Amino acid sequence: MRTILLSITGILTLAICARAAQPTSLHERQARPSPEWVTCGVMYQIQPRAFTPEGTLPAATKRLHTLAELGFDIIYLCPVFVSDDDSNIQGWSPRQKKSGMNNPRNPYRIKDYYHVDPEYGTDDDLRAFIAEAHELGMRVLLDMVYFHCGPNAVFLAEHPDFVMRDTEGNVATAAWNFPALNLANPELRQYLWRNMEYWVRDFGADGFRCDVADGIPLDFWEAARERLDKIRPDLCLLAEGTRREDQLTAFDLDYGWGFKWDNAANIRKQWETMRDERPRGGARFIRFIDNHDIANDSYDNRIEKAWGTRRVNATLVALFTLDGVPMLYNGQEVADTARHSIFGRLPIDWSCGDQPAGQARRALCTRLCELRRAERALTHGTVVWLDNDQPDAVLSFLRKTEDQQILTVVNLSDKPLRVTVKVAASDFKPLLSEGMTGDAQSGFSLSAYGYFVAKP
Repeated sequence: MRTILLSITGILTLAICARAAQPTSLHERQARPSPEWVTCGVMYQIQPRAFTPEGTLPAATKRLHTLAELGFDIIYLCPVFVSDDDSNIQGWSPRQKKSGMNNPRNPYRIKDYYHVDPEYGTDDDLRAFIAEAHELGMRVLLDMVYFHCGPNAVFLAEHPDFVMRDTEGNVATAAWNFPALNLANPELRQYLWRNMEYWVRDFGADGFRCDVADGIPLDFWEAARERLDKIRPDLCLLAEGTRREDQLTAFDLDYGWGFKWDNAANIRKQWETMRDERPRGGARFIRFIDNHDIANDSYDNRIEKAWGTRRVNATLVALFTLDGVPMLYNGQEVADTARHSIFGRLPIDWSCGDQPAGQARRALCTRLCELRRAERALTHGTVVWLDNDQPDAVLSFLRKTEDQQILTVVNLSDKPLRVTVKVAASDFKPLLSEGMTGDAQSGFSLSAYGYFVAKP
């Protein structure tokens, strides 16, 4: 009896010690490792209604080579699955009504998750798009919308319990006025997991951007990851969300929401906050200043007009040299100013690429992509923030590995200024520079939106 009690005591002691040894905060836990192609990648978002005048997958396929030549190697493709054509305006989202496009076919209100919408082409056209991207050395993420569906979703006749319902049996709507999927239903979960497996196994998709990921229980995504890893262990899952636990098991990347890119001190503070509340070992975010949502809601005042080309250029330098994965949206590489809408066909003004601003932007994007491929510190280095005497205007930081460091200094203000950066090394050789004179020892003079990327 005494031996049994001693054994129980020993077991309890081990359990208490083990529990005490567990990380006490999320930041002490380790983020999941991600494939090298994700860590080193540069992402480009294609919204097909805007990407070409035709708005189709075959037309988009023909333009992929231009993106590969610039250095983009991850394509995030907005939903191309069959969208609901219900014309009852009461079932449209407020944004859809406001757009004035009078089109019921919202790509984020899906009717059939297993087929390509005829507006964009055929299932074989998507297969050909992915195959061509692979031939060019690019990966493709498909956009999955599992938070809600269309009112005429093809599974509803056989599975009315796939959507949430009120006590009287009426369909319950989620945000944006769409039927809310019932993720508590295990049959629906199986249906959606098989859907993801289908696009990977039969079409060669390299992963998924997961719409409204925070609105779906994390265990759904964790189970999806486990199933997908059995097919392709090098897949990427990108969460459109900010849930802090995402990258422990399920996701490789989250959206980098929270950066306004107008005040350097606030950007640094936001970065540090996100670092401290996330798993250690490299929680990753996509870095962007435009995407289909931002462009859609900007109407005719696109970011190129609202900010001006020089400010956009300076900010691109910052987000390409910070940690994470930089992402450009439809036409940013030519400084596109046209209105875009996810609710109708309003294409990129590709003639912007023939103008001086567009030509300069294309050259800048090419150089930034080259730097990420050539300088390992920009993809694997830690971020070391450097204090400076213009903290509200100037971003200054190192990307640092054991044997390499890259310095970035960016003036985010519309005024020229002189700045002293507290950095140990002084003899930096420029890799990319605009509107900068001086050096680390004597101080930098930066023009409005000037920047400097260099290494010792």
